[in-house]
Amino acid sequence: MKKIVFLLVCSTNLIFIKAQKHEFLETPKFSEADLSKVKSLLDENAPAEVLYRSIHFRVDASTGDLYREYIYRVKIYKKDNAEDLLNVEVPLYTGVNDHESLTKFKAFTYNLESGKAVPVKVEKSSKYKSKENKNTTVNKFAFPNVKDGSVLEYQYEVITPFAFLYTIPEVIIELDTPSLYTEYVMDTPVSISYNINYTGGLTPKYNEVSDKTLYGAQYRTYRFGFENLKGFKTEKFVRNNRNFRTKISAELHSTNFGELKLYSSSWEQIKNRLYDNNDFGGELKKTKLAKENMPAGIADMKTDLEKANAIFRYVQKTFTWNKDKGIYTEDGIKKLIESKTGNAAEINLFLIMLLREANIKADPLLISTVDNGLINIVSPNVTNTNFVLAAVETAGGIQIFDATSKQSSMNELPLRDWNQFGILLGKDKAVQIQMVNTKPGNTYLTVNAKINEDGSVSGAYSDRDTGVFAMYVKDDYDENPEKYKKQYKENFSMDFTDIDSKVLENNEFESSMKFSSTDLIDRVGKKMIINPMLFLHKNSNEFDQTEARQFPIDFGAPTTKIKKVILEIPEGYVIEEMPKEKRIVTEDKEIAYTYSVEQKGNMLVVTTTTKIGSSDYPKEYYPAFKQIWSVASKFENQVISLVKK
Repeated sequence: MKKIVFLLVCSTNLIFIKAQKHEFLETPKFSEADLSKVKSLLDENAPAEVLYRSIHFRVDASTGDLYREYIYRVKIYKKDNAEDLLNVEVPLYTGVNDHESLTKFKAFTYNLESGKAVPVKVEKSSKYKSKENKNTTVNKFAFPNVKDGSVLEYQYEVITPFAFLYTIPEVIIELDTPSLYTEYVMDTPVSISYNINYTGGLTPKYNEVSDKTLYGAQYRTYRFGFENLKGFKTEKFVRNNRNFRTKISAELHSTNFGELKLYSSSWEQIKNRLYDNNDFGGELKKTKLAKENMPAGIADMKTDLEKANAIFRYVQKTFTWNKDKGIYTEDGIKKLIESKTGNAAEINLFLIMLLREANIKADPLLISTVDNGLINIVSPNVTNTNFVLAAVETAGGIQIFDATSKQSSMNELPLRDWNQFGILLGKDKAVQIQMVNTKPGNTYLTVNAKINEDGSVSGAYSDRDTGVFAMYVKDDYDENPEKYKKQYKENFSMDFTDIDSKVLENNEFESSMKFSSTDLIDRVGKKMIINPMLFLHKNSNEFDQTEARQFPIDFGAPTTKIKKVILEIPEGYVIEEMPKEKRIVTEDKEIAYTYSVEQKGNMLVVTTTTKIGSSDYPKEYYPAFKQIWSVASKFENQVISLVKK
């Protein structure tokens, strides 16, 4: 089955026409009329909308510093549904010798009182900092006195003293919130060249790409203005909708200060620079650490694959990931060995070192995790990646390992890793590979229940996941065990007790619990009416989108979901009429659903099986999913009548 990959990267001189007459960087004066607006004309149900938004990047011609200025004016219609807009977060990077600084910050909440606009300033007391990691501090600001109808306005500037080393931050044009006007401006000296990556389907109403004199020097300016943007419509079964939003980023291509230097010309050059970097290739060269820490018995194993799996299991069990991503080591592999804790690069680069020491052909595989967005394969840049895996070349192809997860295995990686592309950094060349997850992740939901004479139902329930889904739910559980357990009661409206969640010996993850309910049976005269699926029946069709599907359908893995209810019928009762069975499957056998019923004495067994054969599908499959899920919902809502003999 063909997969459709969406990656829209366009050159500015292809997609943009001659600029219309328009003034950029002209912030409109505050208007009291904005305070009187009761709803957005772009979307009357929107809880807020952007009135004005300007993002301006400027690279200083003399120092190379990057100045980032942000100006926002936002109208709040429904405060309770716009919580993500009531706080501003500004991350600042701190390096060994340099750090980013925050300047020119000012923010106000405007309310209409007695017919006049009354501003309330964001005071220092509402500002606080939190440490994101050892190199990033997040400055947070909360707006005071926000009401339905308020207008929030803020602006600030961030100065980055190392612009040449980093991609200029990506700007997402399409927000969830509608926008009356959004502009992107980037000014860079002509001696510094950037690749402008424009992705998505929106075309700016105003645009200008030209060379001109700015700030007393020759600059190239990129200016894009957008009017009347509706909020981005998210769709279910999209693991990162940011991939499909219109956005703009800039990556350093070259500098020319009397000598031309290229920075983002090819993955091959990036590979060479990484192998020369002390925190990447420099660590891989520390072969003594690999020799001293090689697990016992490896040399006696017969095949490379046997050795690779043994080395992987040793690293996986011995070292714990600190949840920091990145392709560079932070404290180094020597510190990892001492502390048994490290970031993703330290753990997986050490795995590669051990594999190489065992004479196995192993290389780093650069990826961008799902939450980081797709790798831009058209415009190579190392800052577009944020994770490194270990890849082993065998006669059967490339085998991939990720030792940061305690439940992963060869080619069975966490869901975050499966994001279409990877860059394999061999010693001799860099190769782009496509990453398609073919390892299934299955879910087994099982209920053993008894219908009691008083009309109550009691029993046990288990929820077991395998493969990538086991890793996913284990991470969810580790983040907040109590919240994880609570979701069972919330999702099923059941009073579960004795909830026990744990990793099984085969790395599957299972939660088991007990339940009792008086709400599952309706009595009509002497009959007891009950849905034999109990609380596992589908009460809605997840494929309920009425508008045409826009994006691919992404599950992350092929999957089979089996729901099984074993129901004990009370003595003296019989089933008046058995539920109807059903099987439906697509012509290519990619999607299938089965509802089956079997009675053994006083035991009724209802089993549903939903099979999804691939990890992702083109949007054209949406009607097939919608139809099958509709059938599943219909059959899982059948009821039976129990009558006394």
